[in-house]
Amino acid sequence: MSTTTLARPRSPLISWLAVTSLMLGIFAIVTSEILPIGLLTAIGTDFGISDGTTGLTMTLPGIVAAVAAPAVTLTTAHLDRRVMLCVLMAVLAVADVLAAVATSYWVMLISRVLVGLTIGGFWSIGAGLAGRLMPPHAVGTATAVIFSAVPLGSVLGVPAGTFIGNLATWRTAFLVLAVLAILVLAALLMLLPPLPAHQVTSPRVLLDLLRTRGVAIALLSTFLIVLAHFGTYTYVTPFLQDVTRLPPAAVSAVLLAYGIAGIAGNFLAGKVAATRLRAAFVTCGCLLAATTLLLPSIGGTIVGAVVLLMVWGLAYGGVPVCSQASFVTAARRTPEAATVVFTSSFQATFALGAFLGPLCQTGVTHDDKQILSGMSRARVGPSSP
Repeated sequence: MSTTTLARPRSPLISWLAVTSLMLGIFAIVTSEILPIGLLTAIGTDFGISDGTTGLTMTLPGIVAAVAAPAVTLTTAHLDRRVMLCVLMAVLAVADVLAAVATSYWVMLISRVLVGLTIGGFWSIGAGLAGRLMPPHAVGTATAVIFSAVPLGSVLGVPAGTFIGNLATWRTAFLVLAVLAILVLAALLMLLPPLPAHQVTSPRVLLDLLRTRGVAIALLSTFLIVLAHFGTYTYVTPFLQDVTRLPPAAVSAVLLAYGIAGIAGNFLAGKVAATRLRAAFVTCGCLLAATTLLLPSIGGTIVGAVVLLMVWGLAYGGVPVCSQASFVTAARRTPEAATVVFTSSFQATFALGAFLGPLCQTGVTHDDKQILSGMSRARVGPSSP
């Protein structure tokens, strides 16, 4: 049976609600993964560790997800996809609760391993189910709705989580995410039909896919751009606090502006990528390069930091859209396999960027930060004691 065959005749409303539940599931997953970006300093202070060590909370899920994407998809290839999605969402809820009640940093890291497992499995399985939930004429739109969770989680999850963390505590932010995961689990149980495995993704299919020129180009592009982004953005909160000298509430506002710009970038890149995919991807990469290059020199001022973060958000908002479109375009006949490769490569690069970030953070903390702080004081006056 074709993978694009509908699971059963259902009303359009129920079908769209099912698609929306998948989108919310990926939104909860992406937000859970990147939430420590906005709460890095608070988490590190609570456990008495440095920002660089706290950055492992960003690195670990990506490493686990990169392995889990092919491993979970291959080992559960014959199981009902509805059951797998519900199990994985339950695991996410447990992971977020575990983070909220963690009494030591090691417990926190265990919760991040569970987040990584959920990312790799849920994303790889759920992102390609639009063809089984919607009629052929609506598959494209439904797929776009599901993948809109990626930029929405990236550009809204951090500001919202940071706001909650500053308003209450960082643990409260994770509890809120746990509640969201439970609500999504209930929605999946009610809205998704039985989804027995129809398309079996084998190791050979994945290997053949990796040999194609289009996939190789997509892999290289994703690696370079995502590595540059997460290698620097993971530590943007300490930068805004220590170099730009913004209070926590102002950092939340700047990250919110970044999020709004990211949403705009997502829709703009999605529109351009439909006809000029390569141009859209190159533009996003160039804008990211420009903002990260300029941040050390003009990020010491509030205006400079805000403008650069908004341009940064605009650029990165289009990256997941362009990356995923590149993989799918290169592997139209094997959409699930393409999604697995996309998920695994994206997460592996994400983890590597977060891992290399502490090297940059160390440099800023000791020498560059003092230089930049001096530049900031020279421009805006002496800081408060």
